[in-house]
Amino acid sequence: MLLQNRAVVALGLRMCSTQVAKGPLMDKARQSSDMSEFRQVFSKAKHIAIITGAGVSAESGVPTFRGENEKWRKWLSQDLATPEAFSRTPSRVWEFYHYRRELVMSKRPNAAHLAIAECEGRLKKQGRSVVVITQCIDDLHRQAGSKNVLKIHGSLQETRCMTCGNVTVNRRSPICAALKGKGAPGPDVPDAQIPVDKLPRCEEIDCHGLLRPNVVFFGETLDSHILTKVEKEMEICDLCLVVGTSSIVYPAAMFGPRVAARGIPVAEFNTQVSPKTEYFTYHFQGPCGTTLPPALAQHESEVM
Repeated sequence: MLLQNRAVVALGLRMCSTQVAKGPLMDKARQSSDMSEFRQVFSKAKHIAIITGAGVSAESGVPTFRGENEKWRKWLSQDLATPEAFSRTPSRVWEFYHYRRELVMSKRPNAAHLAIAECEGRLKKQGRSVVVITQCIDDLHRQAGSKNVLKIHGSLQETRCMTCGNVTVNRRSPICAALKGKGAPGPDVPDAQIPVDKLPRCEEIDCHGLLRPNVVFFGETLDSHILTKVEKEMEICDLCLVVGTSSIVYPAAMFGPRVAARGIPVAEFNTQVSPKTEYFTYHFQGPCGTTLPPALAQHESEVM
């Protein structure tokens, strides 16, 4: 229930968030970058939880929507990704998400995505489990072949009806005719001002309600069903990897430290240290596509 309580003050679309979260203080861990030592721990783990953030997608060319990418046209991303903005100007918000959808759909999984998916499939045959808990709203883990994925911030490849609530996988490009060629991010590009009835609509019989991206907007709570599953994984995992995330935004920022507080090894893979690095057992610095594949490769002790 702790994770669910934290989620009530969800900050929404973390992929473009710049807000810093403050977590509980913990005893500092003995730090190690010894890959052979990590590999020994990995070889014995039965339930592995892998928490991934925007850094993993960035290595596939997906912008983090922070810093120089924080603005779309003249608006900050977090000003567009709100229920209020969608209610006031659904055309503008859909243009923004159409731009992001099209951009993401042009990208492909990188070596980190592929290593995670290969590891999951391989260990499953040995009666071991790998779960991916991702803050990313792209589809790259699925494209890489991962099956056991918990998407805590939703997915750009899904829509939700504002009228009937139906959630549907939608990978059309463009998602509707009126959005074709729209969404250019330049600061001088005018709004398309698409009529609401021309925006993506529900295809359920007798509904035809307005669709929205099935992602968590700023100010919205996270999906309690997903968080319940995450909480269970945090309780049963015997090894946790924190990959490509700055570990500054709740609730995901607390996942690794909570596992570490149980005395479970946590390994961080990132291009730089994070505010939580000092509490983790291992830290491997560098591009995830370089550091993760050897970490998750078949261990000599594995029986295939």
